[in-house]
Amino acid sequence: MEHITFLVAVVIITALAFDFTNGFHDTANAMATSIATGALKPKVAVTIAAVLNFAGAFLSVKVATTISGGIVNEKAGLQPSIIFAALVGAILWNLLTWLRGLPSSSSHALYGGLIGATVVGVGMNGVNFDVVVTKILIPAVASPLVAGLAAWGATRLAYLITRGGREETTEKGFRRGQMFTSSLISLAHGTNDAQKTMGIITLTLVSVGALKPGALPPTWVIVSAGAAIALGTYMGGWRIIRSMGNGLTEIRPRQGLATETAAATVILTSTHMGYGLSTTQVCSGGIMGAGLGGPKRELRWSLVRRMVYTWGLTLPAAAAVAGLAAFVADQGAWGVALVGATLVAGSGAMWIASRRQPVHAGNVNDVQEVEVPVQTATPTPATTTVAA
Repeated sequence: MEHITFLVAVVIITALAFDFTNGFHDTANAMATSIATGALKPKVAVTIAAVLNFAGAFLSVKVATTISGGIVNEKAGLQPSIIFAALVGAILWNLLTWLRGLPSSSSHALYGGLIGATVVGVGMNGVNFDVVVTKILIPAVASPLVAGLAAWGATRLAYLITRGGREETTEKGFRRGQMFTSSLISLAHGTNDAQKTMGIITLTLVSVGALKPGALPPTWVIVSAGAAIALGTYMGGWRIIRSMGNGLTEIRPRQGLATETAAATVILTSTHMGYGLSTTQVCSGGIMGAGLGGPKRELRWSLVRRMVYTWGLTLPAAAAVAGLAAFVADQGAWGVALVGATLVAGSGAMWIASRRQPVHAGNVNDVQEVEVPVQTATPTPATTTVAA
C-alpha cells in the first residue's frame, strides 16, 4: 500500500511537471503575435498570460472529464505506473520540440502518451477509440483550418475597413486591441489546457480507488494544475514565441488582432463542447490565415512544412515512447525507477543543449541566421530568416 501511495505521489508531481512544460511550450499561442507587433513587451505579455491561464483553469472541467473518463476506460484496470509512463512520453516530446523551436501540440503529446501507455499496459480495450476520433483526431484536422479561414477573412476585412486611413494611427489602434484579444486567448488556453492535467490526476486517483469513476476534479487538483501551467507560462517559451511571432510570416497589428480573435473563438467553443483540441495548432492556423490574408500574402513554407510534419508525428511519437516506458515500468519498482531516471536525464540533456544558443525576452524578436525562401503570391520568392 505504501508503494502505491508513493507511486501516486510521483505521478501527481510528474503530471504537474508536464503542466509546467505545457505552460512554457504554449505561451506563444497567446502572446507571440502581440510580442511580434510590439503590442505588448515580452515580460508584460508572459505575466498577463500566466495570470489569465490560472484564472481560466477555474472556468470549466469538460475537457478534464474527456481525459479522465473519455479517452481511456476507467474500468480497464489502469495502474498509476501506466499513467506515469504516459506522462514521460509527453514531457520528453514537449521538451524536444521546444528545443527545436517547433510549435507542436502539448495536448496531442499527452493524448499520444496516454494511448500508447494504455495499449501496452492494459490492451486495446483500455482505449475508447471512438472518443479519440470524435474529440481528438477530427478537431485536430478541422480546428487549424477553421481558425485559418476565420483569420484570413478577418484580416481581409480589417484591411478593407481601414483602407485610406493613416497607417500609424491605424496600427496603434490595432495594437491596443491586441492587448484584449491576446488576453482572451490566455484565458481560453487556461480553460482548455490546464484541464488536461486535471484529467490526468483525476484518472490517477480513480485508478487507486481514491475517487469514483466519473468524478470531477477536486478543488486542490484544479488549483495545483492552474498554478503549474501559470508558472510555466511565466517562464516564457521564448524559442517557440520567436518561431510563431516571426517565423511563419511578418505579422502586422491588423493581422495580429484577426489571428487572436479567430483563435480565441475556436478555443472557447471547443472547450464548451468538451473537445481537447490543440491550442498550438489553432493559433498556428490563425497566423497562417492572417499571413495569406495580408497585403503581401506570404508564408514561410519551409517552417510551415516542418510544423505540419511535427503535428503529424506528435501523437504516434509520444505513444511509442510512452508504450516503451509502460513496458519497462510494468516490470516492477526497478522499472518505474529506470523510467523516472530516463525522464530526468533526457530533460536535463535537452535543457543543457538549449543553453548553447539561449533565446530570452531580450532577443526573442531578433532576426535569425538561417535563411529560407519566403513564398508570396508573386512568382519571385524573397529571402528572409526564421527560427531554427
